[in-house]
Amino acid sequence: MKANPTQKVLLAHSYFLYFDAKQVRKMRPYSPLATLIAAAVLRNQGYEVSLFDAMLAPDPQVFHEMLARERPSVVALLEDNFNFLTKMCTTRMREAAFAMIADARQCGARVVVNGSDATDQPQLYFDAGAEAIIIGETEHSLPELLTAWQRGESPEKIPGLLLPLEEQANASSWLKTPPRNLVEDLDKLPFPAWDLVDPKPYRQAWKQAHGRFSWNLVTTRGCPFQCNWCAKPLYGRRYAQKSPARVAEEMAKLQECLAPEHIWFADDIFGLTPNWIESLAQELEIRQVKIPFTMQSRVDLMTKSACRALAHAGAEEVWLGVESGAQKILDAMDKETTLDGIRFATQELRAHGVRPSWFLQLGYPGEDWPEILATRDLVREQVPHDVGVSVSYPLPGTLFYERVHSQMKEKTNWTDSDDLAMLFTGTFQTEFYRMVRDLLHEEAVIAIREDAGSRESGQRLLDVKWQELGQRQSQYRSAQPTRFHSEDAVS
Repeated sequence: MKANPTQKVLLAHSYFLYFDAKQVRKMRPYSPLATLIAAAVLRNQGYEVSLFDAMLAPDPQVFHEMLARERPSVVALLEDNFNFLTKMCTTRMREAAFAMIADARQCGARVVVNGSDATDQPQLYFDAGAEAIIIGETEHSLPELLTAWQRGESPEKIPGLLLPLEEQANASSWLKTPPRNLVEDLDKLPFPAWDLVDPKPYRQAWKQAHGRFSWNLVTTRGCPFQCNWCAKPLYGRRYAQKSPARVAEEMAKLQECLAPEHIWFADDIFGLTPNWIESLAQELEIRQVKIPFTMQSRVDLMTKSACRALAHAGAEEVWLGVESGAQKILDAMDKETTLDGIRFATQELRAHGVRPSWFLQLGYPGEDWPEILATRDLVREQVPHDVGVSVSYPLPGTLFYERVHSQMKEKTNWTDSDDLAMLFTGTFQTEFYRMVRDLLHEEAVIAIREDAGSRESGQRLLDVKWQELGQRQSQYRSAQPTRFHSEDAVS
Protein backbone atom coordinates (compact mmCIF):
# COMPACT_ATOMS: atom_id res chain seq x y z
CA MET A 1 0.00 0.00 0.00
CA LYS A 2 1.30 3.43 -0.95
CA ALA A 3 1.29 6.04 1.77
CA ASN A 4 -1.43 8.63 2.08
CA PRO A 5 0.17 11.73 0.50
CA THR A 6 -1.41 13.88 3.22
CA GLN A 7 0.40 11.95 5.96
CA LYS A 8 3.42 14.08 6.80
CA VAL A 9 6.22 12.40 8.72
CA LEU A 10 8.91 14.34 10.55
CA LEU A 11 12.00 12.29 11.30
CA ALA A 12 14.31 13.49 14.05
CA HIS A 13 17.02 12.44 16.48
CA SER A 14 18.01 13.85 19.86
CA TYR A 15 21.81 14.02 19.72
CA PHE A 16 22.62 17.70 20.28
CA LEU A 17 26.39 18.05 20.03
CA TYR A 18 26.27 21.37 21.89
CA PHE A 19 24.94 19.55 24.97
CA ASP A 20 28.26 17.67 25.24
CA ALA A 21 31.22 19.92 26.07
CA LYS A 22 33.80 17.27 25.20
CA GLN A 23 32.34 16.77 21.74
CA VAL A 24 32.18 20.53 21.21
CA ARG A 25 35.92 20.65 21.89
CA LYS A 26 36.54 17.77 19.48
CA MET A 27 34.07 19.14 16.90
CA ARG A 28 33.58 16.05 14.78
CA PRO A 29 29.90 16.28 13.82
CA TYR A 30 28.38 13.60 11.64
CA SER A 31 25.00 13.34 9.96
CA PRO A 32 22.35 11.00 11.50
CA LEU A 33 23.07 8.12 9.16
CA ALA A 34 20.49 5.60 10.41
CA THR A 35 17.82 8.32 10.39
CA LEU A 36 18.65 9.26 6.80
CA ILE A 37 18.40 5.65 5.63
CA ALA A 38 14.94 5.40 7.23
CA ALA A 39 13.97 8.65 5.49
CA ALA A 40 14.99 7.24 2.11
CA VAL A 41 12.92 4.09 2.72
CA LEU A 42 9.83 6.14 3.59
CA ARG A 43 10.26 8.36 0.54
CA ASN A 44 10.37 5.30 -1.69
CA GLN A 45 6.99 4.31 -0.27
CA GLY A 46 5.40 7.66 -0.99
CA TYR A 47 5.62 9.45 2.35
CA GLU A 48 6.17 13.18 2.60
CA VAL A 49 9.28 13.27 4.78
CA SER A 50 11.11 16.09 6.51
CA LEU A 51 14.04 15.95 8.92
CA PHE A 52 15.03 17.70 12.12
CA ASP A 53 18.79 17.29 12.49
CA ALA A 54 19.75 17.97 16.10
CA MET A 55 23.51 17.51 15.63
CA LEU A 56 24.45 21.19 15.23
CA ALA A 57 21.18 22.68 16.47
CA PRO A 58 21.54 24.87 19.59
CA ASP A 59 18.67 23.32 21.59
CA PRO A 60 15.23 21.63 21.30
CA GLN A 61 13.54 25.01 20.81
CA VAL A 62 14.55 24.76 17.15
CA PHE A 63 12.63 21.48 16.99
CA HIS A 64 9.58 23.22 18.45
CA GLU A 65 9.79 25.83 15.71
CA MET A 66 10.02 23.14 13.02
CA LEU A 67 6.97 21.37 14.44
CA ALA A 68 4.99 24.59 14.20
CA ARG A 69 6.14 25.07 10.62
CA GLU A 70 5.72 21.50 9.32
CA ARG A 71 2.67 20.36 11.36
CA PRO A 72 3.49 16.64 10.88
CA SER A 73 0.95 13.95 11.65
CA VAL A 74 3.71 11.64 12.92
CA VAL A 75 7.10 12.31 14.51
CA ALA A 76 9.58 9.43 14.33
CA LEU A 77 12.40 10.04 16.80
CA LEU A 78 14.99 7.72 15.29
CA GLU A 79 18.42 7.90 16.88
CA ASP A 80 21.50 7.35 14.74
CA ASN A 81 22.28 3.83 15.87
CA PHE A 82 25.61 3.89 14.04
CA ASN A 83 26.88 6.76 16.21
CA PHE A 84 28.80 5.41 19.20
CA LEU A 85 27.96 8.60 21.11
CA THR A 86 24.27 7.82 20.78
CA LYS A 87 24.90 4.31 22.09
CA MET A 88 26.30 5.80 25.31
CA CYS A 89 22.69 6.54 26.37
CA THR A 90 23.63 9.73 28.23
CA THR A 91 21.01 11.39 30.40
CA ARG A 92 21.49 14.78 28.73
CA MET A 93 20.38 13.39 25.38
CA ARG A 94 17.60 11.41 27.04
CA GLU A 95 16.24 14.64 28.53
CA ALA A 96 16.36 16.24 25.09
CA ALA A 97 14.42 13.30 23.64
CA PHE A 98 11.75 13.64 26.33
CA ALA A 99 11.38 17.35 25.62
CA MET A 100 11.00 16.63 21.90
CA ILE A 101 8.41 13.92 22.52
CA ALA A 102 6.39 16.26 24.72
CA ASP A 103 6.54 19.02 22.10
CA ALA A 104 5.44 16.66 19.34
CA ARG A 105 2.49 15.36 21.33
CA GLN A 106 1.47 18.90 22.27
CA CYS A 107 1.41 19.75 18.58
CA GLY A 108 -0.94 16.84 17.91
CA ALA A 109 1.56 14.44 16.33
CA ARG A 110 1.82 10.76 17.11
CA VAL A 111 5.29 9.69 18.26
CA VAL A 112 7.33 6.56 17.62
CA VAL A 113 10.87 6.15 18.96
CA ASN A 114 13.87 3.98 18.05
CA GLY A 115 17.26 3.84 19.76
CA SER A 116 19.46 2.06 22.28
CA ASP A 117 18.20 4.02 25.28
CA ALA A 118 14.53 3.56 24.41
CA THR A 119 15.13 -0.16 23.91
CA ASP A 120 16.82 -0.41 27.31
CA GLN A 121 14.37 1.86 29.18
CA PRO A 122 11.03 1.67 27.34
CA GLN A 123 8.83 2.72 30.25
CA LEU A 124 10.67 6.04 30.57
CA TYR A 125 9.87 6.82 26.94
CA PHE A 126 6.26 5.71 27.24
CA ASP A 127 5.89 7.91 30.32
CA ALA A 128 7.31 10.79 28.26
CA GLY A 129 4.57 10.30 25.64
CA ALA A 130 5.90 7.86 23.04
CA GLU A 131 3.17 5.64 21.57
CA ALA A 132 5.48 2.96 20.16
CA ILE A 133 9.12 1.91 20.28
CA ILE A 134 10.75 0.10 17.37
CA ILE A 135 13.15 -2.62 18.48
CA GLY A 136 16.14 -3.02 16.20
CA GLU A 137 15.95 -2.00 12.55
CA THR A 138 13.35 0.50 11.38
CA GLU A 139 13.22 -0.12 7.63
CA HIS A 140 10.23 -2.49 7.72
CA SER A 141 8.64 -1.83 11.12
CA LEU A 142 8.28 1.93 10.65
CA PRO A 143 6.32 1.88 7.34
CA GLU A 144 4.06 -0.87 8.66
CA LEU A 145 3.38 1.09 11.85
CA LEU A 146 2.59 4.25 9.88
CA THR A 147 0.18 2.29 7.68
CA ALA A 148 -1.59 0.86 10.74
CA TRP A 149 -1.93 4.30 12.31
CA GLN A 150 -3.16 5.73 9.01
CA ARG A 151 -5.85 3.03 8.78
CA GLY A 152 -6.80 3.32 12.43
CA GLU A 153 -5.72 -0.27 13.05
CA SER A 154 -3.96 -1.74 16.08
CA PRO A 155 -0.22 -2.28 15.52
CA GLU A 156 -0.13 -5.25 17.91
CA LYS A 157 0.55 -7.74 15.10
CA ILE A 158 3.42 -5.75 13.58
CA PRO A 159 6.74 -7.44 14.40
CA GLY A 160 9.52 -5.57 16.17
CA LEU A 161 7.57 -3.19 18.41
CA LEU A 162 7.07 -2.31 22.05
CA LEU A 163 3.64 -0.84 22.79
CA PRO A 164 2.49 0.75 26.06
CA LEU A 165 -0.12 -0.88 28.25
CA GLU A 166 -2.11 0.59 31.09
CA GLU A 167 -0.39 0.39 34.46
CA GLN A 168 -1.65 -2.53 36.48
CA ALA A 169 -1.22 -2.85 40.27
CA ASN A 170 1.22 0.06 40.21
CA ALA A 171 3.56 -1.88 37.91
CA SER A 172 4.56 -0.45 34.55
CA SER A 173 4.14 -2.79 31.60
CA TRP A 174 4.26 -2.92 27.83
CA LEU A 175 3.45 -5.31 25.02
CA LYS A 176 6.30 -6.79 23.00
CA THR A 177 5.22 -7.90 19.54
CA PRO A 178 6.88 -10.86 17.75
CA PRO A 179 10.51 -10.32 16.70
CA ARG A 180 11.24 -8.77 13.33
CA ASN A 181 13.37 -10.63 10.80
CA LEU A 182 16.63 -8.78 10.26
CA VAL A 183 17.54 -7.07 7.01
CA GLU A 184 19.98 -9.52 5.46
CA ASP A 185 20.66 -7.95 2.05
CA LEU A 186 21.93 -4.46 2.86
CA ASP A 187 22.52 -3.81 -0.85
CA LYS A 188 18.75 -3.52 -1.31
CA LEU A 189 18.49 -0.53 1.03
CA PRO A 190 18.47 2.90 -0.64
CA PHE A 191 21.28 5.40 -0.25
CA PRO A 192 20.78 7.72 2.74
CA ALA A 193 18.63 10.79 2.02
CA TRP A 194 21.61 13.14 2.16
CA ASP A 195 19.63 15.97 0.59
CA LEU A 196 17.59 16.33 3.80
CA VAL A 197 20.71 17.51 5.64
CA ASP A 198 22.21 20.95 5.15
CA PRO A 199 25.92 20.18 4.62
CA LYS A 200 27.07 23.79 4.98
CA PRO A 201 27.32 23.90 8.81
CA TYR A 202 28.99 20.48 8.80
CA ARG A 203 31.53 21.56 6.22
CA GLN A 204 32.19 24.82 8.05
CA ALA A 205 32.64 23.08 11.42
CA TRP A 206 35.02 20.49 10.00
CA LYS A 207 37.05 22.96 7.96
CA GLN A 208 37.44 25.32 10.88
CA ALA A 209 38.38 22.62 13.40
CA HIS A 210 40.33 20.16 11.24
CA GLY A 211 41.04 21.73 7.88
CA ARG A 212 39.02 19.22 5.87
CA PHE A 213 35.43 18.05 5.49
CA SER A 214 34.51 14.57 6.74
CA TRP A 215 31.32 12.55 6.25
CA ASN A 216 30.08 9.22 7.58
CA LEU A 217 29.13 5.94 5.91
CA VAL A 218 28.48 2.40 7.08
CA THR A 219 29.09 -0.92 5.34
CA THR A 220 27.78 -3.42 7.90
CA ARG A 221 25.36 -4.07 10.73
CA GLY A 222 26.17 -5.94 13.91
CA CYS A 223 29.26 -7.56 15.36
CA PRO A 224 29.83 -11.33 15.67
CA PHE A 225 32.28 -11.13 18.57
CA GLN A 226 31.54 -11.76 22.25
CA CYS A 227 33.13 -8.95 24.32
CA ASN A 228 31.00 -9.15 27.46
CA TRP A 229 30.71 -5.39 28.08
CA CYS A 230 29.63 -4.43 24.57
CA ALA A 231 25.93 -3.56 24.20
CA LYS A 232 24.17 -4.71 21.03
CA PRO A 233 20.51 -3.87 21.67
CA LEU A 234 19.62 -3.13 18.05
CA TYR A 235 21.69 -5.18 15.60
CA GLY A 236 22.79 -8.02 17.87
CA ARG A 237 25.64 -10.41 17.21
CA ARG A 238 24.79 -11.03 13.57
CA TYR A 239 27.04 -9.57 10.88
CA ALA A 240 25.45 -8.32 7.66
CA GLN A 241 27.68 -6.67 5.09
CA LYS A 242 27.18 -4.70 1.89
CA SER A 243 28.97 -5.93 -1.19
CA PRO A 244 32.21 -4.12 -2.10
CA ALA A 245 30.58 -2.90 -5.33
CA ARG A 246 27.67 -1.37 -3.43
CA VAL A 247 29.99 0.43 -0.99
CA ALA A 248 32.04 1.77 -3.88
CA GLU A 249 28.86 3.00 -5.59
CA GLU A 250 27.81 4.76 -2.40
CA MET A 251 31.22 6.41 -2.03
CA ALA A 252 31.10 7.53 -5.67
CA LYS A 253 27.63 9.02 -5.17
CA LEU A 254 28.74 10.73 -1.98
CA GLN A 255 31.76 12.16 -3.77
CA GLU A 256 29.45 13.53 -6.46
CA CYS A 257 26.89 14.99 -4.03
CA LEU A 258 28.97 16.31 -1.13
CA ALA A 259 32.64 15.92 -2.09
CA PRO A 260 33.99 15.04 1.38
CA GLU A 261 37.74 14.96 1.84
CA HIS A 262 37.56 12.12 4.38
CA ILE A 263 35.13 9.36 5.35
CA TRP A 264 34.44 7.92 8.78
CA PHE A 265 33.15 4.37 8.50
CA ALA A 266 30.94 3.97 11.56
CA ASP A 267 30.85 0.15 11.49
CA ASP A 268 31.56 -1.73 14.71
CA ILE A 269 33.79 -3.95 12.57
CA PHE A 270 34.81 -2.76 9.10
CA GLY A 271 35.96 -5.37 6.60
CA LEU A 272 35.77 -8.71 8.35
CA THR A 273 37.99 -10.39 5.75
CA PRO A 274 40.99 -9.25 3.69
CA ASN A 275 39.30 -10.43 0.47
CA TRP A 276 36.35 -8.09 1.02
CA ILE A 277 38.67 -5.14 1.69
CA GLU A 278 40.77 -5.88 -1.39
CA SER A 279 37.63 -6.19 -3.52
CA LEU A 280 36.52 -2.78 -2.25
CA ALA A 281 39.88 -1.31 -3.24
CA GLN A 282 39.46 -2.69 -6.76
CA GLU A 283 35.87 -1.42 -7.06
CA LEU A 284 37.00 2.04 -5.97
CA GLU A 285 39.75 2.04 -8.60
CA ILE A 286 37.23 1.12 -11.30
CA ARG A 287 35.10 4.14 -10.31
CA GLN A 288 38.12 6.41 -9.82
CA VAL A 289 37.11 7.12 -6.23
CA LYS A 290 39.89 7.94 -3.82
CA ILE A 291 38.76 9.26 -0.44
CA PRO A 292 40.90 8.62 2.65
CA PHE A 293 39.01 6.98 5.48
CA THR A 294 39.10 5.99 9.14
CA MET A 295 37.45 2.87 10.58
CA GLN A 296 37.28 0.53 13.57
CA SER A 297 38.42 -3.07 13.87
CA ARG A 298 39.88 -5.73 16.12
CA VAL A 299 43.56 -6.49 16.53
CA ASP A 300 43.09 -10.14 15.54
CA LEU A 301 41.66 -9.08 12.17
CA MET A 302 44.74 -7.03 11.27
CA THR A 303 46.63 -9.68 9.34
CA LYS A 304 49.34 -8.77 6.86
CA SER A 305 46.94 -9.17 3.95
CA ALA A 306 44.23 -7.12 5.71
CA CYS A 307 46.63 -4.25 6.43
CA ARG A 308 47.89 -4.32 2.85
CA ALA A 309 44.32 -4.27 1.51
CA LEU A 310 43.31 -1.41 3.84
CA ALA A 311 46.20 0.70 2.62
CA HIS A 312 45.24 -0.08 -0.99
CA ALA A 313 41.61 0.92 -0.34
CA GLY A 314 42.58 4.28 1.18
CA ALA A 315 42.57 3.71 4.94
CA GLU A 316 44.62 6.30 6.78
CA GLU A 317 43.70 5.40 10.37
CA VAL A 318 42.33 2.32 12.14
CA TRP A 319 40.92 2.44 15.66
CA LEU A 320 41.63 -0.83 17.46
CA GLY A 321 39.80 -2.10 20.53
CA VAL A 322 42.93 -2.68 22.59
CA GLU A 323 41.23 -2.01 25.98
CA SER A 324 44.04 -3.09 28.34
CA GLY A 325 47.73 -3.90 28.58
CA ALA A 326 47.03 -6.75 31.00
CA GLN A 327 46.20 -10.14 29.51
CA LYS A 328 44.10 -11.19 32.49
CA ILE A 329 41.79 -8.20 31.95
CA LEU A 330 41.43 -9.00 28.24
CA ASP A 331 40.53 -12.56 29.21
CA ALA A 332 38.00 -11.37 31.80
CA MET A 333 36.36 -9.22 29.10
CA ASP A 334 36.10 -12.21 26.73
CA LYS A 335 38.05 -10.18 24.17
CA GLU A 336 39.79 -13.26 22.73
CA THR A 337 42.80 -11.11 21.89
CA THR A 338 46.40 -11.15 23.12
CA LEU A 339 49.10 -8.64 23.90
CA ASP A 340 51.24 -10.07 21.12
CA GLY A 341 48.29 -9.63 18.78
CA ILE A 342 48.03 -5.98 19.81
CA ARG A 343 51.71 -5.49 19.07
CA PHE A 344 51.49 -7.22 15.70
CA ALA A 345 48.42 -5.28 14.55
CA THR A 346 49.89 -1.94 15.60
CA GLN A 347 53.21 -2.58 13.91
CA GLU A 348 51.70 -4.08 10.76
CA LEU A 349 49.34 -1.15 10.21
CA ARG A 350 52.19 1.29 10.68
CA ALA A 351 54.36 -0.68 8.27
CA HIS A 352 51.68 -0.21 5.60
CA GLY A 353 51.38 3.53 6.21
CA VAL A 354 48.13 3.32 8.20
CA ARG A 355 47.94 5.09 11.57
CA PRO A 356 47.05 2.74 14.46
CA SER A 357 44.93 4.30 17.24
CA TRP A 358 43.68 2.58 20.36
CA PHE A 359 40.55 2.43 22.46
CA LEU A 360 41.46 1.83 26.12
CA GLN A 361 39.15 0.90 28.98
CA LEU A 362 39.86 1.47 32.66
CA GLY A 363 38.16 0.15 35.77
CA TYR A 364 37.11 -3.34 34.70
CA PRO A 365 36.68 -5.53 37.81
CA GLY A 366 39.99 -7.10 38.74
CA GLU A 367 42.09 -4.26 37.36
CA ASP A 368 44.44 -2.74 39.96
CA TRP A 369 47.45 -0.43 39.87
CA PRO A 370 49.82 -3.02 38.29
CA GLU A 371 47.35 -3.59 35.43
CA ILE A 372 46.99 0.16 34.91
CA LEU A 373 50.77 0.47 34.70
CA ALA A 374 50.83 -2.44 32.25
CA THR A 375 48.46 -0.50 30.00
CA ARG A 376 50.66 2.59 30.29
CA ASP A 377 53.74 0.54 29.45
CA LEU A 378 52.09 -0.93 26.37
CA VAL A 379 51.21 2.58 25.17
CA ARG A 380 54.84 3.63 25.65
CA GLU A 381 56.13 0.54 23.91
CA GLN A 382 53.89 0.63 20.83
CA VAL A 383 53.24 4.39 20.50
CA PRO A 384 49.71 4.44 19.02
CA HIS A 385 48.88 7.51 16.98
CA ASP A 386 46.04 8.41 19.35
CA VAL A 387 44.13 6.91 22.26
CA GLY A 388 40.53 7.09 23.41
CA VAL A 389 40.18 6.33 27.12
CA SER A 390 37.01 5.35 28.91
CA VAL A 391 35.94 3.35 31.96
CA SER A 392 33.88 0.19 32.00
CA TYR A 393 30.26 1.19 31.41
CA PRO A 394 27.62 -1.46 32.25
CA LEU A 395 24.69 -1.23 29.85
CA PRO A 396 21.58 -3.44 29.93
CA GLY A 397 21.67 -6.52 27.76
CA THR A 398 25.33 -7.31 28.38
CA LEU A 399 26.86 -10.11 30.44
CA PHE A 400 28.94 -7.47 32.21
CA TYR A 401 25.78 -5.64 33.28
CA GLU A 402 24.23 -8.85 34.58
CA ARG A 403 27.34 -9.49 36.65
CA VAL A 404 27.54 -6.06 38.27
CA HIS A 405 24.04 -4.54 38.22
CA SER A 406 23.19 -5.69 41.75
CA GLN A 407 26.15 -3.65 42.97
CA MET A 408 25.51 -0.57 40.84
CA LYS A 409 24.93 2.84 42.34
CA GLU A 410 21.91 5.12 42.04
CA LYS A 411 23.38 6.73 38.93
CA THR A 412 23.04 4.29 36.03
CA ASN A 413 23.97 6.43 32.99
CA TRP A 414 26.56 9.07 32.22
CA THR A 415 25.44 12.67 31.90
CA ASP A 416 27.60 13.24 28.81
CA SER A 417 30.52 11.57 27.05
CA ASP A 418 33.11 13.17 29.36
CA ASP A 419 31.41 12.00 32.55
CA LEU A 420 33.59 8.90 33.08
CA ALA A 421 31.72 8.15 36.31
CA MET A 422 32.11 4.66 37.75
CA LEU A 423 28.55 3.34 37.84
CA PHE A 424 29.62 0.48 40.07
CA THR A 425 32.27 0.45 42.80
CA GLY A 426 35.59 0.17 41.04
CA THR A 427 38.96 -0.62 42.54
CA PHE A 428 39.43 3.14 42.64
CA GLN A 429 37.10 6.12 42.77
CA THR A 430 36.00 8.03 39.68
CA GLU A 431 38.41 10.94 40.26
CA PHE A 432 41.36 8.53 40.17
CA TYR A 433 40.36 7.09 36.80
CA ARG A 434 39.98 10.58 35.39
CA MET A 435 43.56 11.34 36.41
CA VAL A 436 44.77 8.08 34.83
CA ARG A 437 42.88 8.96 31.65
CA ASP A 438 44.59 12.34 31.47
CA LEU A 439 48.02 10.77 31.96
CA LEU A 440 47.39 8.19 29.23
CA HIS A 441 46.40 10.96 26.85
CA GLU A 442 49.62 12.79 27.74
CA GLU A 443 51.57 9.59 27.06
CA ALA A 444 50.12 9.37 23.56
CA VAL A 445 50.76 13.03 22.78
CA ILE A 446 54.35 13.03 24.05
CA ALA A 447 55.24 9.71 22.41
CA ILE A 448 54.63 11.02 18.88
CA ARG A 449 56.69 14.20 19.29
CA GLU A 450 59.23 14.35 16.50
CA ASP A 451 61.88 16.18 18.52
CA ALA A 452 63.75 13.62 20.64
CA GLY A 453 64.73 16.14 23.29
CA SER A 454 61.18 17.34 23.75
CA ARG A 455 59.97 13.75 23.85
CA GLU A 456 62.49 12.76 26.53
CA SER A 457 61.84 15.78 28.73
CA GLY A 458 58.11 15.22 28.47
CA GLN A 459 58.58 11.57 29.39
CA ARG A 460 60.59 12.48 32.48
CA LEU A 461 57.85 14.85 33.62
CA LEU A 462 55.26 12.14 33.05
CA ASP A 463 57.31 9.67 35.09
CA VAL A 464 57.10 12.05 38.04
CA LYS A 465 53.33 12.39 37.62
CA TRP A 466 52.84 8.62 37.51
CA GLN A 467 55.04 8.17 40.57
CA GLU A 468 53.10 10.80 42.51
CA LEU A 469 49.77 9.24 41.54
CA GLY A 470 51.02 5.82 42.58
CA GLN A 471 52.03 7.16 45.96
CA ARG A 472 48.55 8.61 46.46
CA GLN A 473 46.57 5.65 45.14
CA SER A 474 45.49 4.54 48.62
CA GLN A 475 43.54 7.80 49.00
CA TYR A 476 41.30 6.82 46.09
CA ARG A 477 41.02 3.08 46.72
CA SER A 478 37.50 1.76 47.31
CA ALA A 479 36.90 -0.15 50.52
CA GLN A 480 34.68 -2.76 48.88
CA PRO A 481 35.15 -2.80 45.10
CA THR A 482 32.74 -4.69 42.89
CA ARG A 483 33.70 -8.30 42.38
CA PHE A 484 32.19 -10.89 40.09
CA HIS A 485 30.83 -14.09 41.56
CA SER A 486 33.56 -16.59 42.30
CA GLU A 487 33.18 -18.41 38.99
CA ASP A 488 33.65 -15.13 37.10
CA ALA A 489 36.46 -13.71 39.22
CA VAL A 490 39.59 -12.40 37.64
CA SER A 491 42.47 -14.38 39.06
